[in-house]
Amino acid sequence: MKVEELIIDGFKSYATRTVVSGWDSSFNCITGLNGSGKSNILDAICFVLGITSMSTVRAQNLQDLIYKRGQAGVTKASVTIVFDNSEKEKSPIGFEDQQKISVTRQIVMGGTSKYLINGHRAQQQSVQQLFQSVQLNINNPNFLIMQGRITKVLNMKSNEILALIEEAAGTRMFEERREKAIKTMAKKEKKVEEIMGLLQEEIEPKLETLRAEKRMFLEFQQVQSDLERTEKMVVAFDHVRYSDKLAEETKVLEDNQAHVEALEKLVQKSAAEIASLTEDISALKKRREAQIRKDGRFQALEKEVKELSQQSARINTLAELKATTIEEEQQKRNNLQSNVANLEAKIQQNDAQFKKLQENYETIKKEYEELSLEKDRKEELLQSLQTGVSSKEGHESGYASELQTVRQSIASASTTGAQAKVRLDSVQKQIKADAPKVENAKQQHASTIQALEEMQKQYDYLKSKLAEAGIVPGRLDELKTQESKLVNDVRQLARQIDDAKRTASNVDFNYSKPSPNFNPNSVKGVVAQLFSLAEDKYEAATALEVCAGGRLYQVVVDSDVTASQLLQHGKLKRRVTIIPLNKINAYKIHPQKLAAAKKLAPGKVHLALDLITYDKDVERAMEYVFGNTLICADAESAKKVAFDPSVRVKTVTLEGDIYDPMGTLSGGSNSSGSNGILVRLQKLNQLNKTYKDLSEQLKFSRQKLDAEQRLTDNSRALKKELDLKEHEIKLSQQKLESGPFASTIKSFRERSEQVSELEKLIKESSETEKKGNLEIKRIEKEMSEFNSNKSGKLKELEKLVSKLRSDVTKKNLQVKDKQREFQTMQIEAERFSGDLTSAKELFTENETSIAELQASLSEIGKEHDEIKAREQVAVASLAEEKSKLIGLDEELSSMESALTTKTKFSAENKLRIQKVRHLVEKLEAEVNAVTHAIKKLENDNEWVEQEKELFGKPNTPYNFHGVDIAAYRDEHNRLVHRMQGIKKTVNTKVMNMIENVEKKEASLKTMIRTIEKDKKKIEETIVSLDDYKRKALVETWENVTKDFGNIFSDLLPGSTAKLVMPEGATDITEGLEVKVALGNVWKESLAELSGGQRSLVALSLILALLQFKPAPMYILDEVDAALDLSHTQNIGQLIKTRFKGAQFIVVSLKEGMFTNANRVFRTRFQEGTSTVSVM
Repeated sequence: MKVEELIIDGFKSYATRTVVSGWDSSFNCITGLNGSGKSNILDAICFVLGITSMSTVRAQNLQDLIYKRGQAGVTKASVTIVFDNSEKEKSPIGFEDQQKISVTRQIVMGGTSKYLINGHRAQQQSVQQLFQSVQLNINNPNFLIMQGRITKVLNMKSNEILALIEEAAGTRMFEERREKAIKTMAKKEKKVEEIMGLLQEEIEPKLETLRAEKRMFLEFQQVQSDLERTEKMVVAFDHVRYSDKLAEETKVLEDNQAHVEALEKLVQKSAAEIASLTEDISALKKRREAQIRKDGRFQALEKEVKELSQQSARINTLAELKATTIEEEQQKRNNLQSNVANLEAKIQQNDAQFKKLQENYETIKKEYEELSLEKDRKEELLQSLQTGVSSKEGHESGYASELQTVRQSIASASTTGAQAKVRLDSVQKQIKADAPKVENAKQQHASTIQALEEMQKQYDYLKSKLAEAGIVPGRLDELKTQESKLVNDVRQLARQIDDAKRTASNVDFNYSKPSPNFNPNSVKGVVAQLFSLAEDKYEAATALEVCAGGRLYQVVVDSDVTASQLLQHGKLKRRVTIIPLNKINAYKIHPQKLAAAKKLAPGKVHLALDLITYDKDVERAMEYVFGNTLICADAESAKKVAFDPSVRVKTVTLEGDIYDPMGTLSGGSNSSGSNGILVRLQKLNQLNKTYKDLSEQLKFSRQKLDAEQRLTDNSRALKKELDLKEHEIKLSQQKLESGPFASTIKSFRERSEQVSELEKLIKESSETEKKGNLEIKRIEKEMSEFNSNKSGKLKELEKLVSKLRSDVTKKNLQVKDKQREFQTMQIEAERFSGDLTSAKELFTENETSIAELQASLSEIGKEHDEIKAREQVAVASLAEEKSKLIGLDEELSSMESALTTKTKFSAENKLRIQKVRHLVEKLEAEVNAVTHAIKKLENDNEWVEQEKELFGKPNTPYNFHGVDIAAYRDEHNRLVHRMQGIKKTVNTKVMNMIENVEKKEASLKTMIRTIEKDKKKIEETIVSLDDYKRKALVETWENVTKDFGNIFSDLLPGSTAKLVMPEGATDITEGLEVKVALGNVWKESLAELSGGQRSLVALSLILALLQFKPAPMYILDEVDAALDLSHTQNIGQLIKTRFKGAQFIVVSLKEGMFTNANRVFRTRFQEGTSTVSVM
């Protein structure tokens, strides 16, 4: 199979469809300038052959193979090779009937690749199998010789050369398969060990268990047989006993039923007599009522007395309540009055202390500032005297600097004083000039000012009246604003809670009241909402979630009764698990184990229960959920604690991994932290708590607002009058301020204030001048002393500076102490003031409340006296009316006595009937019980109905004569007890199970024997194949080394080469190395050869290997690059003579090569694309 035509379209530098035809069947050569695209033809051939290594075709990915990576409008690359398949004996498998084979490979931008064989879509594997069947395996290409291949062969070691011989001989595949067989045997050996372990650890122990269960099953069958025998005897005896008892109790029942009938007749007779007496009494009562109703006075009096009595009792109770409330309010007023007095005394005492402390603080602060200034000045002086340089740039040093500063201060004070005197004279003149105008303005405004003062007095009076009534101006608006803000906050919190609930929907537990008197406090709630997790412990949230698991969403109730009510009648909308506090068995880790765990990993182990806080009433539920697990900081600590013999408790890491001493380990899917359900629930609980607090505040605020609104409504007229007076005052003030003389009075007032300020400034300037003159004298004196005793003066200054520094530090501490004391006193004063205001408000409210209560109590007293007088009159009138009915009442009393006697006699008979009926019911119940017992015996034992005629008869299995039924019953009970014990543990399927396990045991043992037999056979085969491999290697070596010497002799006449074993080697498997002889001299190393000679050696070895294992096609890429022209020509000649059956495609730039070729193609690069022509 040889190349006949090559079609390239969009591949690498071939932008347009390029057809290369006329390929020679033996020797083709491609030449052209560097970069013209000659090697791209070889890459195209490799591309079609299915190459997977992109580096071989000098690309990083498939997209690199498209012309300019698809950026020039060409979006796909396609290469087609048409092969001549006329040599049928060398045709690929399955293509023997095809004269030509066309193989196409296309790639599209994005990496999509497809193959076509003779125009039909094919899989990559099918294409590779086609080429591999004719020795063209592109992914292990012995037919492709690149220039780098020659260099690689030159650097090969002896074992690598041996590998080339093995590859040519085909024994390489045997080596790979032998290694694979050895690995397989190792795996099988491990499998045998697993099977042996399975037999020893599982199958054989299981067989022992099943054999024990088999023995128990046989015993179970025996007990079942004996139980059936004894049960029949006991049931037959019970059936006879129950039948006798039924006959006896039926006779007693009939006697008592007859007694009941006789008593019922007596009761009926008494009922007729009672009915007659009742009619007579009813007629007499009607006569009495007719007497009473003659004028309706009696009923009216009775009704009036009753109503007045009820009113009197109600008002009396109300008065007592009011009196009690007044006493409580008065006691509260006394307490508030005492509190106000105490607070006023404290504030008065605190004010005096505060003023004194403030003065002390200001004094100490001023002393500190003066002392600090003096220290800075002395330090500056000392530095300037010591160094002669001032620390302040642009200033003189030493005493001269001090003199300059003081003189400047005096000059500044003198200037300021002079300016102030000039301004003072000017202002005083202006005041004097404006005096008549001011006097005139005051007279003009006298009446307005007087009226304004009068209105202000009225306003103050109205304000005090409102204060007495408890009204504080502006408080109602303040309370409304506060209420509005709280409403908005509550609504916003409600929205946040709804959002939070949507992310944690499982924590809602909705139910309907199972009964009207159901106590909602008996339902504690979902576990997740019954504890709190501190924010600093949020890192343990994931661990706690894993620890709790499904219990986190279980519902806690007070008892199993509540749980039963909820499950049966609570109309639950979802399936829940309920934890009754009175039934759960809470388990908490023993303190000794906890201490041991903490000792193993100090600071890294905590009991899950200790990380949360909860109420005392749900403690058992929390212990049930969190009491038996430890939380560890990391996996190492968790593993160490869980499996330690002294602890052996389940542990959970902060990441949620579980370590169970029972041998299980789980985790890896939990997410930590801040987005867990537990953290979200804690935030939801905090929101609910805040919502509850705000709701309470809103409720209290509304109560205060309602009270304030009532006070305002009650004092609305007074408030309206106050607002009107305030408006009048504002109008008068505006009129006064906007009048024609208002600016004159205002200017006069401002100038008077300026006079005071200027006089103060002149006085301060004069004092500053005096102090400055004294300071100049002091400095001049010190200068004189310094000039006479410089060192002594410096030491004196140093001591003074040191003392000043110490004094400044001490004074600073005093200032800070006084400042703290002052601030503390200030805060306390503000607190006392606030407490006093609150206390006064409460006292005012209390006074108003007491006044209202006392007025109400007075009204209630008056009403009570009036009702009491009316009640006494009505009672006297009713007694007078009752005296008229005495005769009728005596006759009625006699008849009612007779009726009572008859009724009593009838009741006694009814009681007797009831007693006898109870006895009858009891007997009926016993008869029914015995009948039910007999039916139950017959229903439970079908054989009873058929064989009951034989019960107790001699010569039957049920002959009770001489039989100890008690012993039978004891034996039966013993067998029942034994049956119950066996039945719980007996395995009724054991016979089938033991058969299956025994078969499995036999199967596994057979499998082991088969594996051992196969292992022995494989080992024998490997030994025999090793000998075959060695023979094949030797044969291949002899053929290749012979061809190697001949080819090298053709390329380099007068020389020869061979492959030999390394020095000291005894076996060919130890490696092969190349030996070369130039003339008659064998070279010790290839290093003695020139570069061209070494290249010829490598090329000769490659060609010898190719000749041993020929392929239909060979591709050579510039293998003659390192050779001179004569050697190149020899290679061309060699290809023509020695490889006549194969097709060569050679890329070369040397004339010696392509002159021997039968067909030469030239590539050119024109206008950005490659073209091919035939030379």
